[in-house]
Amino acid sequence: MARIVSVEQMRAIESEADRKGMPFERMMECAGEAVFLRASEHYGPVTGRRVVVLCGGGNNGGDGLVAAVHFSRAGAAVEVILASQRKDDDSRLRAAVAAGCAQTDGTADANRSRMSQALEGAEILVDAVLGTGTRLPLRPPLAGFLDSVLAAVSRNAHRPFVVAVDCPSGVDCDTGAAAPQTIPADLTVTLAAAKPGLITFPAAELTGRLVVAGIGLPPDLDSLKTPGVQLADADLVRGWLRARPRNSHKGTFGRMIVIGGSINYPGAPALAGLGAYRAGAGLVTLAVPGTVYRAAVSILPEATWIVLPEDFGVIAAEAADVLVLEILKAQALVIGPGFGREKPTAAFLKTLLRKTRHERRAIGFGTAAEKGNAETSHLPPSVVDADALRILPELPGWTGMLPNGSVLTPHPGEMAGLTGLTGEKIRQDRTGIAQRFAQQWNTIVVLKGAFTVVAAPDGRCAIEPFATPALARAGTGDVLAGTIGGLIAQGVESWEAAVLGAYLHGRAGELAAAHAGVTDSVLARDVALFLSQAIAELRGSG
Repeated sequence: MARIVSVEQMRAIESEADRKGMPFERMMECAGEAVFLRASEHYGPVTGRRVVVLCGGGNNGGDGLVAAVHFSRAGAAVEVILASQRKDDDSRLRAAVAAGCAQTDGTADANRSRMSQALEGAEILVDAVLGTGTRLPLRPPLAGFLDSVLAAVSRNAHRPFVVAVDCPSGVDCDTGAAAPQTIPADLTVTLAAAKPGLITFPAAELTGRLVVAGIGLPPDLDSLKTPGVQLADADLVRGWLRARPRNSHKGTFGRMIVIGGSINYPGAPALAGLGAYRAGAGLVTLAVPGTVYRAAVSILPEATWIVLPEDFGVIAAEAADVLVLEILKAQALVIGPGFGREKPTAAFLKTLLRKTRHERRAIGFGTAAEKGNAETSHLPPSVVDADALRILPELPGWTGMLPNGSVLTPHPGEMAGLTGLTGEKIRQDRTGIAQRFAQQWNTIVVLKGAFTVVAAPDGRCAIEPFATPALARAGTGDVLAGTIGGLIAQGVESWEAAVLGAYLHGRAGELAAAHAGVTDSVLARDVALFLSQAIAELRGSG
């Protein structure tokens, strides 16, 4: 499990580890080795490759020197360029030289030509100049050193694969501010825990792929026992995928109903249904107006359908009478894709939320306590998305109408409508606001966007590690809602389904873009199709 911690919190964690028998020197050994291993995983074999390691004068530079030794032992031609003077008796530097690494003093004007030549020929560039304690602006001589590195790298016929140790040099790891001299990384191997600045723009634009690597911390540290924000990486989510027994049938994996669609948005429910099926749901039913059924029935032939009464192409208020008993047989709902905001649909939603409570009690569903509680909703866990989120604030007492385990999936604009806050205020504190309203509404909140935030009423919070324009396309939110709903239908607890669903959705967007070769052309249905590959990655990486 990867946590997200501030620079000050990370210092406290390391200090406690040192006191409890994991000395700083050993942590540095683990860090340098982890950088080498993660770089090799993402780049490929390094034998014969030209590797340049930029080392500062502090602990970050020490991590880089340890990594340099591992690269050299793996058969790479390694040159260490010192961005700052290190002590004459530096054991890390001596070990790197003894391992066959060339050494250049990058602070000496006489070595500028040699330094430029090394950088212009580098295939892998390891940035270990400045660590997480950096504060801006950068000052000479380091600002000038990094400027010269950027200039030399730009002259490289083939841009090197840049690996940042803990963070790209020049990034404020608390705020996400970044110096103009920062070297953009392809891979950032952040150590022990992720730092909030690495998933905050503009620094996030310079981080590349972010991976968290362990440094051997003892598991019983007091500083790791307090609840905190988690990074939703593969290690966190893979165990939440349900097993697929060979003797399964469609009922094994649950039924999900999508309620949505209108004459202006006929494809949205089908995209949600496709997301649910690709996430593993056994049976998906689309409850849509007749107009939408006729337009969309051929898009998802695997679905079953409930044709709802309509009012000029939108769901009519009386459609709740058609749905109520069918809903009670489902394990999950997705409400809102393609809804529209017309008055008949708003009346339908209000009627549905109230009528289902009454009908379930009347036919014997629910516990005795639930039957006697007029404020308990008896819908199955529901994912509320799109225009349904815009309608909710029009319904007095809406938070009490939703069932336990409900998941709201707003983007910042929809979150503004739900909360009364401005979009700018939400963007300034996405994590804090998601946590605050998840608790206030007693619902799980999936605040969408780059680095989607998932917050639960009990204080659990996770941030997804994805920020890709491949997902900046109409319909991808419908796929996400369906993916989460499909996981809930299979019996995944709602919090886990929200975090896992958002992870699979983000990774599927990356995979779809890689397949297309560009992010420009990725469609929502492409994201749904690549959910299968995202799931396969998780199942194969345990």
